[in-house]
Amino acid sequence: MAYWKSSSFTVEDNDKRSTSSRKFWQGRFYQSARGRLRSIAPTFRRSCALTCPVLAAIYVHRKNVNPKNFFAELKRRKVYKVAIGYAVGGWALAQGVAQVFPVFDIPNWTVRLIVLLIVLGFPVALVLSWFFDLTRYGIVRTPDRESSAKIDIAQTESANEKSIAVLPFRDLSPGKDHAYFSDGIAEEILSALAKTEGLRVAARRSSFWFKGKEAELGEIAQKLNVEHVLEGSVRHDGNRVRITAELIDAGDGFTLWSETFDREMQGIFAVQDEITRSIVEALKLRLDISASPMSRSPDAYDVYLQGLFYSDKSTEEALQQSLEFFERALEKDPQLSRAWTGIAKAWLWLADAYVPPRQAYPKVREAATNALKIDNDDAEAHVYLGEVKRILDWDMDGAAREFCRAVEIDPKSTPSNYFSAAFWAARGKRDEALAYLQRTSKIDPASLWVNNSACELYRYFGLYDEAIAAGERALQLDPAFVYGEPLLAALYRETGRFDDAIRLYEKAENLSGRPAFGLAITYARMDRRDEAVRALNAATANRRYTPGDAIAHVHVALGERDDAIRELERACEERSSSLHFVGIAPEFAPLRSDERFVSILSKIGLEPEKVFASALPHVRDGVVVRGKPAASPTAD
Repeated sequence: MAYWKSSSFTVEDNDKRSTSSRKFWQGRFYQSARGRLRSIAPTFRRSCALTCPVLAAIYVHRKNVNPKNFFAELKRRKVYKVAIGYAVGGWALAQGVAQVFPVFDIPNWTVRLIVLLIVLGFPVALVLSWFFDLTRYGIVRTPDRESSAKIDIAQTESANEKSIAVLPFRDLSPGKDHAYFSDGIAEEILSALAKTEGLRVAARRSSFWFKGKEAELGEIAQKLNVEHVLEGSVRHDGNRVRITAELIDAGDGFTLWSETFDREMQGIFAVQDEITRSIVEALKLRLDISASPMSRSPDAYDVYLQGLFYSDKSTEEALQQSLEFFERALEKDPQLSRAWTGIAKAWLWLADAYVPPRQAYPKVREAATNALKIDNDDAEAHVYLGEVKRILDWDMDGAAREFCRAVEIDPKSTPSNYFSAAFWAARGKRDEALAYLQRTSKIDPASLWVNNSACELYRYFGLYDEAIAAGERALQLDPAFVYGEPLLAALYRETGRFDDAIRLYEKAENLSGRPAFGLAITYARMDRRDEAVRALNAATANRRYTPGDAIAHVHVALGERDDAIRELERACEERSSSLHFVGIAPEFAPLRSDERFVSILSKIGLEPEKVFASALPHVRDGVVVRGKPAASPTAD
């Protein structure tokens, strides 16, 4: 009985509400609400008009916003989404307020105030959406425009582009003790030619890999993917220098140009310029470069070339020797900017492998800064300064500007593209990283460094065919690579080929004498815990410095999360150069749900959500999740 009473009451009550509703929509309440909304319409239009100067202010906020890309930048920063969402939500709220407040006899001025605040908040929301982004990790500052990094890769490559490789010149000096000088002459000519529009020049590491090897010009041209080859010889005897150079068409073997120059050392710079211009004329191109800022002091130049010779070797002894020569060159010519760049390069390669980062990178910063004070268009110095900002300062936006500037100055430079690829990979920008990596591989196909890095980055992104090809090339170039580990072995491990990985790690250790951390990780993945611990102890023994993230790799594989986090914190404190790559490394996938790991990535300037989205999931039970095909390097 009570139930039916309740039901009867409900029906009657509904009828009353229906009557009230009709009165509302047809009577004074609705007309009043509609009038209020109409009255604030001019205010809304004025607010929209105010949005235009707000957008203009946003536009000039960053100098690197290209007018052509402005609307794409609005889309990247989600300004469109915020504008639409705010407009819809604000309009719904305004209608609700205008309709509901009169029912409760709330004063009209409150309705006007709320609607006015909604309208005035519209441009504020746009400004905030430009600067900040909402992620599941909280509100984060939107990074500087990254599309600038995604440069037009095709701008330096065309179907009609001519190509050349400059081989190391032979040392014909009486004592055969001027290899540094003959190599340096070839490298300076190579660098000058690389600035020629319409000419693709094989990078130094690739061209110089053939030094001392018996190889036909046709084979060299095929491996380096070039049409022409420049070879020559240098005879340095006292103050006299004789240089012979010959430009050859690799397709038919015909000589397009050849010349012999017999000069005193004071005329060496003019000879280099003359050779460069003769080659450009023979190829029917135009040399559009200003005079080189290289030292005009023959003595300083000779010492500088000796430093350059040793800086391209990976041993600690050679790198230390290069520092001595570069410093001596600066004593002879304080304005020799390239000597400062050489010092920055030497300290960069000494860092981590031989010297603690906090000791080495301040010296990199000082040298690169001094080089840029003399020559601000030194692309390589910008690269090294970018590495300092990434590693020592955790200033990712500042580092991005340096790398982009380096590519802008010298888009054909191996360091500019090589370091840019790694930088954007660490930030989770897969397409940009692969585009730079593929261009680097085209510029420098026979470089050990490039192929080793390519193997690693391709592995991170799940491109295993490309990774295997690059790793095998790296092994062919130098099976006893002493600076790093055979990264092909890591690829074997991640794809379940444990025996192949162990065999490769052991072979590398026998050749280089350095135990690999990767071997310990492999044993841990195979549940051979005791062997993993022994391998870890062997890898850390007799090292003056071991990056914390290298040890953390092994702890993760052993399931020791707390120990891994502790080592990563140490790597943060010590500024390990490889720390920024733990976010995309599949070895660290088990930590991606650990808030401590996420916090570490945020602390060092990364956006964990973006990094994890680009990274390959961890491989388990031999099941591999492959990535998408690589983006074309000629894509915008």
